[in-house]
Amino acid sequence: MKRMVAGFATLLVVAFGIAGCGMMPGSDSGWITLVDGTAKSLENWDRVGDANWRVEDGAIVADKGQGGFLVSKNSYKDFQIRAEFWADHNTNSGIFIRNGDPKKIGTASAYEVNIYDQRPEPKYGTGAIVDLAAVSPMPKAGGKWNTYLITAKGSQLTVVLNGQQTVNITDGKFAQGPFALQFGNHGKEPGGVIKWRKVEIRPL
Repeated sequence: MKRMVAGFATLLVVAFGIAGCGMMPGSDSGWITLVDGTAKSLENWDRVGDANWRVEDGAIVADKGQGGFLVSKNSYKDFQIRAEFWADHNTNSGIFIRNGDPKKIGTASAYEVNIYDQRPEPKYGTGAIVDLAAVSPMPKAGGKWNTYLITAKGSQLTVVLNGQQTVNITDGKFAQGPFALQFGNHGKEPGGVIKWRKVEIRPL
């Protein structure tokens, strides 16, 4: 009996020890951090276009140029992305996932999870996947920090903005590719600022 009690106590100690270390099953593991709020360079990204990407106060920022992207160096198929961003009310930005052509990024070869409060066609504005999954009413991201959680698993695509699901669809058009952070200006100056202070990806 004493051995059984001692063994049970040992199991409790081990269990609490694991929990204290954040190692319990289902813990927040497997994430690859590309921007962590202390960025000093753009070394984790390839640049496409002429946006003036730079580092400010640990975040990655752009606000000028005709438009451009920061493209991940690796390609991903099934994954989750967590991203914290700050946008002006007139910012045109977004996250392009499963890019089939990393040198020529657009909705013809990738899914665009949009950040664009003043998009002329608002149903594909902030929170939507452009030309595929509309939102109504469109949530607003301008003037504050926001969080995106994007999941792509097979043909299932979900988008959660600030804890609210905005997209849940099935589409198998694009299967794999790098993802990209956008500064879009459509030739208009000045463009609204976009800031990224955390970007993480977890392969599934």
